[in-house]
Amino acid sequence: MKAVYIRTSTDDQNPLNQIKDCEQLAGKEYTLFSEQQSAWNQSKKRLEFDKLTAMIKKGNVTDLYVWDWDRLYRNRKKLIDFFKWCKAYECKIHSHRQIWFEDINRIPAPWNEIMHDLLLQVMGYQSEEESRKKGARVRAAMRKRSDGVYSYKGNKWGRKQLSTQKKNKIQSLKADGKSIRTIAKELSISVGAVHKYLVLVNQD
Repeated sequence: MKAVYIRTSTDDQNPLNQIKDCEQLAGKEYTLFSEQQSAWNQSKKRLEFDKLTAMIKKGNVTDLYVWDWDRLYRNRKKLIDFFKWCKAYECKIHSHRQIWFEDINRIPAPWNEIMHDLLLQVMGYQSEEESRKKGARVRAAMRKRSDGVYSYKGNKWGRKQLSTQKKNKIQSLKADGKSIRTIAKELSISVGAVHKYLVLVNQD
């Protein structure tokens, strides 16, 4: 089975563009796995990626198509380990952005293996380095103001302030004997936000 994995990191990215590019290699017959998630953030699950790897492990995927290797992992070591893992389960990885890598499979053994590992290391490093540079550019573009920190687009960073209505509701529910966890659930806000506000109120 052919599988196409699409990952976008922000709302500004259109997954359809990645799908169209991948179809140039995969054709029209494939199973699509698409999600919006960061490849760096290890605290959040990549549910579609987990489904994909489970199918690879069962031997159901023979060819995996991605728009770019960094859609899989931005971390060089994890990317290389994933390539080796897929190879063990006889799943080939194809990339629109690294189309030249297809030629490696045509090199006679054992040079194909040597070139495969060498170029994978190089490209993995480049993906990792580009991600670092992007993070540095974002941090450099931050603008500090008296009322907070803003991105270069003018969006305020950090946790949103509680509205006056919610502040009053917190105090009312607390006066009724409700626990912090219950208040947070009823108002659809975090437990930390409720606790922080109550601490500030008690200090006053």
